[in-house]
Amino acid sequence: MNEKALRILEYDKIINMLGGFAVSPMAKEMAHHLQPSVSMSEIVLRQQETTEAVSMVLRKGSPSFGGFREIRPQLKRAEMGGTLSIPELMHIGEFLYVCRKAKNYAKNENKAETYERLDEYFELLTLIPNLENEITRCIVSETEIADDASSGLKSVRKEIKISNDRVKDHLNGVISSSAYRNMLQDFVITIRNDRYCVPVKSEYRSVFPGMVHDQSNTGSTVFMEPLSVVQLNNKIKELQAKEREEIEKILTSLSIMVIQNEAQLSANLELLTQLDFIFAKAQLSLSMDGTQPLFNTKGYVNIQKGRHPLLDKKTVVPINIYLGKEFTTLLITGPNTGGKTVALKTLGLFSLMGQAGLHIPANDHSQLAVFDEVFADIGDEQSIEQSLSTFSAHMTNIVKILEDVTDHSLVLFDELGAGTDPTEGAALAMAIISYLHDRKIRTAVTTHYSELKVYA
Repeated sequence: MNEKALRILEYDKIINMLGGFAVSPMAKEMAHHLQPSVSMSEIVLRQQETTEAVSMVLRKGSPSFGGFREIRPQLKRAEMGGTLSIPELMHIGEFLYVCRKAKNYAKNENKAETYERLDEYFELLTLIPNLENEITRCIVSETEIADDASSGLKSVRKEIKISNDRVKDHLNGVISSSAYRNMLQDFVITIRNDRYCVPVKSEYRSVFPGMVHDQSNTGSTVFMEPLSVVQLNNKIKELQAKEREEIEKILTSLSIMVIQNEAQLSANLELLTQLDFIFAKAQLSLSMDGTQPLFNTKGYVNIQKGRHPLLDKKTVVPINIYLGKEFTTLLITGPNTGGKTVALKTLGLFSLMGQAGLHIPANDHSQLAVFDEVFADIGDEQSIEQSLSTFSAHMTNIVKILEDVTDHSLVLFDELGAGTDPTEGAALAMAIISYLHDRKIRTAVTTHYSELKVYA
């Protein structure tokens, strides 16, 4: 479809609404790139998916895609031999949890109710319980690995705890000792540079037996590590290095499991993205009280009680639009602000939405045709850059439309021939309408010219 018509008919605003219902950035991207199709089979398939998703939501509520994030960078890094970080592995775990929730959502207690398209997507989702359970078992939060993640980690952390307790006991002895009472600024144990220290008054730094690791902003306090705990602190540092080694082993092991399941994870990512996108279409349909239009390849349009989706649902006036069966040219007249342009835009936008697989806000069994192109000349097309008047700009656009139009296109003209001498404008409009009418091209035109009303 030509970009000009998409813009004029405000198709992008519908796409933005659709993207707002998607959860994952991948599904939002799919929505952003959604284009109307000209293939009847593809349109029917897309419409069927939207309808099935609406039915599922009405029957069992919306599926939860919360926690569904992009995992392709993590998969690529693991594939290249990199060790995934704790947050990256958590994202993989959350993704697998979303897959499991989606699988459970699709479980059908009533075997009589089947969804031809969506059941296939849900069935193809593969659960990977060994990887999900292992990530859940090993990772507590984005900054913490569980003690029981490995026997080596559990043992090291036990030793660290014992050593920490010993240091604290020793330092408690120091701060409660009468020998150092006058030297201490406060009777607390602090940590500086990952070493246990006590706060000592600056004037006693050369008397207190220990090493300075830091000082206060005012300089009145120095934080010193008593010599008696240096060896214990050194041991803790060694144990912490061992702890990091054990954590690295666990992360490496989990990363290898991710690589081993990369194909399934990638397939699930595509399936879940597709489902997120399809259910976003369903939510859009429900938000505008949409229905599935019936499609034909004969150029027949019959919209029943159509409501423009960008107008307030409470105040919008439903319209019926009929075109293409007994006649191919529709002329719309009426007073200013009477809704002529809205009627034209509704026809064009519904065609674009329907061919993109989206439901339309109209009554059931409304019919749309599959058009290879939708052309529109609506609104003020004045171009300052090209020094074109409003009339000239419209004519430039109309000439381009008449060059590109085919027998299977839909053409929309708003106030055709306006912006110049009324007599000449009406004559020009008649010539253009005659040309399109002779070719039996589906055309809708708004006008306030009396000559055109008589001509119609």
